[in-house]
Amino acid sequence: MKTYKMLQTENIYIFLIILPVVSFLYSSVGHGGASGYLALMALFSFAPETMKPTALLLNLFVAGISFYYYYKGGFFNKKLFLSFALTSIPFSLLGGRFDIDASLYKKILAFLLVFAIFKMLNVFGRESDSIKQVKIWQGLVIGGIIGFFSGLIGIGGGIILTPLILLFHWGNMKEAAAVSALFIWVNSASALIGQFSVGVTLEKESFLLVAIALVGGVLGGYYGSKKINNQSLRYILAFVLVIACFKLIFT
Repeated sequence: MKTYKMLQTENIYIFLIILPVVSFLYSSVGHGGASGYLALMALFSFAPETMKPTALLLNLFVAGISFYYYYKGGFFNKKLFLSFALTSIPFSLLGGRFDIDASLYKKILAFLLVFAIFKMLNVFGRESDSIKQVKIWQGLVIGGIIGFFSGLIGIGGGIILTPLILLFHWGNMKEAAAVSALFIWVNSASALIGQFSVGVTLEKESFLLVAIALVGGVLGGYYGSKKINNQSLRYILAFVLVIACFKLIFT
């Protein structure tokens, strides 16, 4: 397989400065941040072949840290998680085995980034006092669909699952964050296995990015599970994601 030198990317130092900020913000709301990492990599013109596995690897560590803090805070709803994860895991592995055209990949990623933008702007951020139980068939269908596209694009699926949980009142914000964090972790692991099964490999430089992202991920998971709500920073990230959307669509 051809080797790509990620750290030789133009303006890589700016990328490395922004990376922990992105992981901090995503981790604070129970996400691994793959959509944000992919958006950044697109902005900095990373080779498409490196984007998907690298984002999934980063997801594993950042979402894992985020889940630890939310679980420790007592916000994890096991039944709600299993409702979606039972089908998302095998379908994420299946999606991870597919390699789609680079142009189509960018268009699908741009569409999914819209969910991340809405989440950062708190469009889906309102809680309800009336919590409903998700029906078995709803969880299985939604989990399978999100899982497949997560594996296909290289995200964990939290940017789609969290809004759905809040929109349909299946849980409050903290529960949605805890469930989404573990959902992201299992889907990312499954998709990476799918990638490895078709010969995709990770660059050594990816692990340096993990170390940098973990700095923001640890802080975000800790403060997010407590009380942080820095909307100004989320507006900035939403702006960055909008720019990335346009670049993905028109280049």
